[in-house]
Amino acid sequence: MSVRELVVLGTASQVPTRHRNHNGYLLRWDGEGILFDPGEGTQRQMLRAGVAAHDLNRICVTHFHGDHSLGLAGVIQRINLDKVPHEITAHYPRSGQRFFHRLRYATAYRETVGITEAPVASDGPLARTGAYTLEARKLSHPVESYGYRIVEPDGRRMLPERLAAHGVKGPDIGRIQREGSLGGVSLEDVSEVRRGQRFAFVMDTRLCDGVYALAEGCDLLVIESTFLDEDEELAVEHGHLTAAQAARVARESGVRHLVLTHFSQRYTDPDDFERQARAAGYDGELTVAHDLLRVPVPKRR
Repeated sequence: MSVRELVVLGTASQVPTRHRNHNGYLLRWDGEGILFDPGEGTQRQMLRAGVAAHDLNRICVTHFHGDHSLGLAGVIQRINLDKVPHEITAHYPRSGQRFFHRLRYATAYRETVGITEAPVASDGPLARTGAYTLEARKLSHPVESYGYRIVEPDGRRMLPERLAAHGVKGPDIGRIQREGSLGGVSLEDVSEVRRGQRFAFVMDTRLCDGVYALAEGCDLLVIESTFLDEDEELAVEHGHLTAAQAARVARESGVRHLVLTHFSQRYTDPDDFERQARAAGYDGELTVAHDLLRVPVPKRR
């Protein structure tokens, strides 16, 4: 059975705390695993969460600040130690190529796995598979940063009443799905569009066009909310969002499930983030992330 869920490995911004590890997020998308922003300690958090190196197919790094990338060295070496049997692709800002290379070869180890380096230099699609298209959008941060978006292709939902009205049944249902028509009946006559699911990952950034492009129509949006409203000036200065800003993005973009994360260590009550997000008008499903949490992608309507 296909699984689509977010596994939260870490939620701290800048420095880890007693209760929050550096960033790290695994998206399970059917048979693939996409690891986002592996900060320091991600390899251990994977162990605690029951995530193996064999589960990884892609690594996506938004930018090269340490809390989003220092775990790369350990994760890449673990991939090689465990001799993952498939190729893994790594996406990251091209401007940080030297940082990726340093982290990939931080110490001596035996390379046993092919890791394809696929750096990001502009907005647009990065990869297309049968299950999704991976896209990137530039964000606004003191160093070059990109957010990522997963878009599933639209499909078709078969409608039993229309199938019955046209006399299509049994094996013929599969035939019309494969071939597009059968005996003068088209696939459009007996089905409707089933919108593909959408996921976005937005880390360190001020409000910008890229944030909204990534969030638009998402079923699940993972977005930084480093600061609370009272520190909005700090957020702008350092290239971050507040909980209220993230919530307004989600509200205006039609997001179904909002996941807030990347919290400054200056705050001690996670409920404050939810209160401010609700006060900003977001009324969809809302999660204030904590380490080792699992969040399913919402079921299709």
